Amino acid sequence: MAAAPYENLSLPSPVRGFLNTPAHANGCGLVLTHGAGANCHSPLLRAVEDVFVERGYSVLRCDLAFRQQRRFGPPRNSGRQDRESLRSAVLALAEIAPGPVFLGGHSYGGRQASMLAAEDPALCAGLLLLSYPLHPPQNPGELRTAHFPSLRTPTFCVHGSRDPFAAPGELAAAVKLIPAPVAVFSIANAGHDLGFGRAALRAAPAWPLDAAAAFQTFIVASCACKP
Repeated sequence: MAAAPYENLSLPSPVRGFLNTPAHANGCGLVLTHGAGANCHSPLLRAVEDVFVERGYSVLRCDLAFRQQRRFGPPRNSGRQDRESLRSAVLALAEIAPGPVFLGGHSYGGRQASMLAAEDPALCAGLLLLSYPLHPPQNPGELRTAHFPSLRTPTFCVHGSRDPFAAPGELAAAVKLIPAPVAVFSIANAGHDLGFGRAALRAAPAWPLDAAAAFQTFIVASCACKP
């Protein structure tokens, strides 16, 4: 089923994006959001959406608060408004999907998702972090891990082996700070865009299919959810 435009203005932070509900739902929901330079139309998010919808998830692909306010440009706030927009997106999807709701995001969106989960452990059943931006490129000492010890939510990371925001060894060391179950799904030779950059779109990568299967296995084992 194709995604349809979605808007919910009844929650504390507006939710705007696209909702895709499967023909044969398993009851679970997945909120997906974008990185600092993108929006919810990202080809990466749409590919991930497709494979999860095929598995029965209702998927809400949404814009963060900063992107709702400005069509172009990076975030200019502390991230609090973006996290609140994600909180509202999870609450909105929970009204649609009767089962557990998961929260996912690419790069900056994944970072804000993980910070939100650390602040509110009961909000979502698990995290799907696509290319977590562990540190700025060329500055490995500026780690974005202060909230990791407070993260009690099962966390599934999809990461490219050539991502300048975190080498595989750096990410493996960092996620040991997370006291919740963690898994890392590595994409060989992929960068921060996980193969969905402009030059690659003639033949989209096939990894989302395998990642979705691995995510489902991980979630069943780590939090007893049964999608």
